[in-house]
Amino acid sequence: MLVEMVLLSTFTFHLSPLSAQNMTSSPYSRYAYGDMNENVPTAFRAMGGVGFGMRNNKAINPAQPASYTSMDSLTFMFDIAGGVNWSRYTDAGGMKNKANGNLEYVTLQFPIWKRWIAMSVGLLPYSSVGYDIALSDSTANGDYHFTKTFSGEGNISQVYGGLSFNICNWFALGANVYYMWGDLNRLRALTFTEAGMNTTIQDELLSVSDVRVRAGAQFFHTFGDHTFNVGAVFEPQMKLNSALVVIETQTDDSIPIFQDGWDLPMVWGVGASYNWANRLTIGFDYERQCMASARYNGAPGSESGLQDRSRYALGVEYRHNPMGRKYVERMLWRAGLSVQNEYLVSIGAPKITASIGIGFPLWSIGSVINTTIEYSHRGTPAGLEDNALRFTIGASIAENWFFKRKL
Repeated sequence: MLVEMVLLSTFTFHLSPLSAQNMTSSPYSRYAYGDMNENVPTAFRAMGGVGFGMRNNKAINPAQPASYTSMDSLTFMFDIAGGVNWSRYTDAGGMKNKANGNLEYVTLQFPIWKRWIAMSVGLLPYSSVGYDIALSDSTANGDYHFTKTFSGEGNISQVYGGLSFNICNWFALGANVYYMWGDLNRLRALTFTEAGMNTTIQDELLSVSDVRVRAGAQFFHTFGDHTFNVGAVFEPQMKLNSALVVIETQTDDSIPIFQDGWDLPMVWGVGASYNWANRLTIGFDYERQCMASARYNGAPGSESGLQDRSRYALGVEYRHNPMGRKYVERMLWRAGLSVQNEYLVSIGAPKITASIGIGFPLWSIGSVINTTIEYSHRGTPAGLEDNALRFTIGASIAENWFFKRKL
């Protein structure tokens, strides 16, 4: 089983960047890096996307690198997930429905030295762009009629490797190193209805490839049936190796606009969780992404209408009896809520996401099929409303590490 999982993960690592489709079709992905991904496992997505304070030996949690040592010292873990997203966009001009789907992530985790050092590697999305907007209008005197078209596609992917160290029985440190790459393509076109008027098309291509880092820390302690965890993560602001090129379709000219004119924003977050007897878990997160001070097109993001992004998440998980004889007693029931302001100032209203999910235990005590349904809303009735329903399914497999079965 272990060999099969390693081969599957290797195969997926090679194919994913080539066959990926965006998990977004939102017009709000038009700006900056597009829709950002929180990089929490499917089990925690059902809990509102908590992760910084979560320390779970049945889930790989790339959002918090200090959590890797929570696993059993004899266990190898493998997690893979995919999802489908249905979206409805409404504005004064009407309504549009869109569906898309994709492989979401592949992660592995294994111990290095007993319960003191553990490692995780994986393939994760960083951000996605995907939208198609058409606006029809006319000149003030009504002599000319035209359509403005805005479309975009692309994604930034990342592979990571992370280590976690138990400094003592109640404190762990960890760090992830990511290699990021991808292209974000944004196209603008102006088309006239009247004959003899030329169509103007401008294609903007942002290419990125660079390394970033994330550090994490967790404090944890158990009092009888009660376990408390507190965690924090930090990413420094870093210059992003990037190139922005504008291609004029009429002349086929490629015009470099910015070389290394973008930054990865500073990110920090804190979280806490409480677990009772492996039956009830409650978690809370706060994250801040400092987009206003990071460079965007060669200037601080605040000059382009960007602001810092804050996210609050609250989640709960319950199972009646982890060792129950009835299957339904061992199932995991999850629910969560998250609220975040968008990093574009002009959007105004926050994005609100409600989630529910179920974990279905498999043949071994550590293997689970996790499902999540999320409903999110952003925008305002006076502008553009984005309502989305997202279904995610993941398989979290745990197998014994270097265990020889007897014939």
